[in-house]
Amino acid sequence: MDYSTKISERMWNLPDKGELEADREKTFIDDIVQKAHIECELLQSLEGIETAFDGGAGCGRFSILLAKHGVKVTHFDISQPMIDKAKEIAKKEGVIENITFVKGALEDLSVYANRSFDLVMSFDSPISYTYPNQEKVIGELVRIAKKKIMISVSSRLGALPYLANPVQKNQFILDKNSPDPFVQWCLNSKEQMVENFSFNLDNLKKAYETGLLCDVEETKQAYDRGETPWSISYQFMPQELEAILKKFGVKNISMAGPGAYARTIPNEILVKIMNDPEQKKDFLEFSHMYDSNPYVCGMGKDNLFAKGDI
Repeated sequence: MDYSTKISERMWNLPDKGELEADREKTFIDDIVQKAHIECELLQSLEGIETAFDGGAGCGRFSILLAKHGVKVTHFDISQPMIDKAKEIAKKEGVIENITFVKGALEDLSVYANRSFDLVMSFDSPISYTYPNQEKVIGELVRIAKKKIMISVSSRLGALPYLANPVQKNQFILDKNSPDPFVQWCLNSKEQMVENFSFNLDNLKKAYETGLLCDVEETKQAYDRGETPWSISYQFMPQELEAILKKFGVKNISMAGPGAYARTIPNEILVKIMNDPEQKKDFLEFSHMYDSNPYVCGMGKDNLFAKGDI
């Protein structure tokens, strides 16, 4: 088993992952923006779609959405806690009969035949967590797609500002009184993070050139010591992702950077917008239009979105 699979399996199977991931749209504004963008894209692309594969489906944000529209969905994820949470939500929403739940790793999709699903989707960067197998995984996702593919991966240009902004997540906290431990850690650590920060040109250049924000060997060693490090994540350049999709025969490719517009706005204004239903609706609509412009697609908050035809 590759380190990518072992590390991801340990991290995403932590007992609290299901509950925490299910509440992200109630906790962080960047998640609201990103998921609203993807939802819009999916709902505009359902004509002729009867079956779908959701790779790295998490708590079912999009598999359940499609199931509500009558699509038969295979919900595929490495995390049992998140599958369990997705089942709970699907049952509550009355669509569990439309979803097949499968525990597995994206590194091995050999059980699925060529062109098995009308739509193949994988959102919120599970592809990036398969490093160094990310290109092979994209090829496998394309292989099992019959009509359309939609994916989002970690964005290199979007992620590099993190290395010069240790408190970037604070901009997107929706509720400072949230019991989410990560929210409270961001708030309580802000002053210390700023005080301890120093701009490291070498680290930025290395990340820009390699697409890796962490030390791969250190992460592997931490895993071997029994720790639970964050999954190694490969950050894609827009032209790189487009070239890989073309290599595997995907046509009519278009890309976007969900969150590119939102990251220009301070927290106080974002919170005000999100707390007003009419402003929120208009903001998300404009964000989708702005973030779909090819000139900003690489600067999405976390992800680089791509879609195309088979």
